[in-house]
Amino acid sequence: MKTVNVGLLAHVDAGKTTLTEALLYTAGAVRRRGEVDEGTTRTDTMAVERERGISVKAASVSLVCGGTRVNLIDTPGHVDFASEVERSLSVLDLGILVVSAADGPGAQTGILWDALVETGTPVVLFLNKLDRTGSDAARVLKELRDSLNRPLLPLSEVISEGDAGVKTRPLTLSDESVRETLVASDDALLERYLAGEEIGGEELSALLREKAGRGELVPVFFGSALKNEGVEPLLSYLAEYAEPVKNDFEHPERLSGEIFRVTHDKTMGRIAHVRLFGGTIRNRDEVRLVPAGGLGPGEEPRVPKVSQIRRYEGDRFTDLGEASMGDVVALCGLADANVADLLGEAAERRHARIAEPLLAVRVTPSSPEVLKAFRELAAEDPRLTLAYHPEEREITISVTGPIQMEILKAVAKERYGLDVDFSEAAVIYKETPLKTGFGHEAYTMPKPCWAVIDLRIDPLPRGAGYRFESIVPYKDLFYKYQTHIETELPRALKQGVYNWEVTDLKVTLVGGNHHTIHTHPLDFFLATPLALMNGLLDAGTTLLEPMQSWRLTADESLIGRVVGDVLAMRGTYDSPVIRDGEFTMEARVPVAPSMDYSTRLASLSSGKAVLSVRFDGYEPCPLELGAVAKRRGVDPRDRAKWILFHRGAMQESVKGV
Repeated sequence: MKTVNVGLLAHVDAGKTTLTEALLYTAGAVRRRGEVDEGTTRTDTMAVERERGISVKAASVSLVCGGTRVNLIDTPGHVDFASEVERSLSVLDLGILVVSAADGPGAQTGILWDALVETGTPVVLFLNKLDRTGSDAARVLKELRDSLNRPLLPLSEVISEGDAGVKTRPLTLSDESVRETLVASDDALLERYLAGEEIGGEELSALLREKAGRGELVPVFFGSALKNEGVEPLLSYLAEYAEPVKNDFEHPERLSGEIFRVTHDKTMGRIAHVRLFGGTIRNRDEVRLVPAGGLGPGEEPRVPKVSQIRRYEGDRFTDLGEASMGDVVALCGLADANVADLLGEAAERRHARIAEPLLAVRVTPSSPEVLKAFRELAAEDPRLTLAYHPEEREITISVTGPIQMEILKAVAKERYGLDVDFSEAAVIYKETPLKTGFGHEAYTMPKPCWAVIDLRIDPLPRGAGYRFESIVPYKDLFYKYQTHIETELPRALKQGVYNWEVTDLKVTLVGGNHHTIHTHPLDFFLATPLALMNGLLDAGTTLLEPMQSWRLTADESLIGRVVGDVLAMRGTYDSPVIRDGEFTMEARVPVAPSMDYSTRLASLSSGKAVLSVRFDGYEPCPLELGAVAKRRGVDPRDRAKWILFHRGAMQESVKGV
């Protein structure tokens, strides 16, 4: 049986969870469809999802239609949970982008479209909510044609819309509009068609499968998921034309997979949700696990044993015992599995970054129970970037916005029975070197110790991240000690001169030596942050602030006010484009002064403006407009205290051994 993995994606409140229920019901997978308003949908399994009527976590269900198993992955629509969407993208064979025919494309629609294109995922559009007053499918279709820059192929048409009597009609390959759009997508076929040659249905069907599978043509369906109208043609298309395009057909026997979600079970512990691109896996098999970024210096792959293989339907599951290429399954027994870990010999996959937590908050109380709970939550969502600071007994996490904080608070109460609070959100800055600098450390007293390190620090272009290189020969410094330096540097770069993470730099080990008698195995771990801080002080660093790119559409009467707001927030903008009484403007704005602007804009426009926001990298920021972070732990600038503290820790470590 062919298996395809289909994701449902949309701007919030476009109706994708309702469409998921409609597809299950139409396929006969369920006897009664669930309702969002009643809290009975299969994919909204958390109490907070059912109470609020929004999806917070990606969830999978499956159906069988026409000899094809379709695994449906329902993803959250709210921007605060975009990381859930992001993690699902690489495992999808096809994405259904749901758009409200009443409201038009939402702020997230374009972002989701770009992410699907970036990951090479074919797309089908479903224009939903034709039963709503104000539905205008033709207008919304035109907006999508103008903005998506890809040929659209309607495979159904609207008969009536705007009320409960909504009616659509499926189109076939013999319909003139379908045939002409398909033929126009292929030069050779178009030439034959214009010469009067009849193009057969089989040839058109093969062309549709090829063009849609490559993303060169986007099928479009119209309907109302709530009224179950227009759903059957979409389901038939999935069964016939959706293909497992991301399977590894070159090496089908080779085990290859990616963990796109982690959940926790009270009995089985951590559960890894996996898409298999190739190979077969069975209960009690040992599997090779590798981090997404590859193995670090001296790091070996983990080889845990699978204790159970499950297929989830919402919060229910079936024990399969075996899974093979194309399946989406949940593996039990992988106790230290992390999101984005690669299974077996997984090839490199295309990923899209659509979520970036730019705010930090402190979690209270900082009790052991709260720390344990948030460690579990951070395993499910690595973007939380949990940090525990034992000296201050503080727990901090990274978040994307206030809705995520509300949900985390509700989840802590629902799942763990904990009442937690968060501090006011603070923007996460970074820092980067201003010029080339040199750092030296000679840690040779008090003996026994010996670690001499010379580093060169060079600035890199914005967005380049961190790189390391060593030009020191083995005879001067054993490779194992060079590995210690390479391993410690990323940790030391977490706090720079202004106590923010240092990025966009290259650190080169240009000199150093050890002593065959006096060097302690951990000396280079202790000395590396000292040498690095000396180098950063020599180079000087500047703050980097997070930036966002905006695409804003509003009534043309608001142009002056919006332009003034952008300039007041230290932003830049392109000339607005005015059409049909509305203007569209693109801008680039720092995060710190614009954190509450979506709320202000909604008030200014009576909720009619559309603001699409994307993370757009970091830019230098004057210190007086940014912030200096609180130093965590001992500061390497206090060399004596640093050595005293870490020698004590080293001695305790040796005693523990």
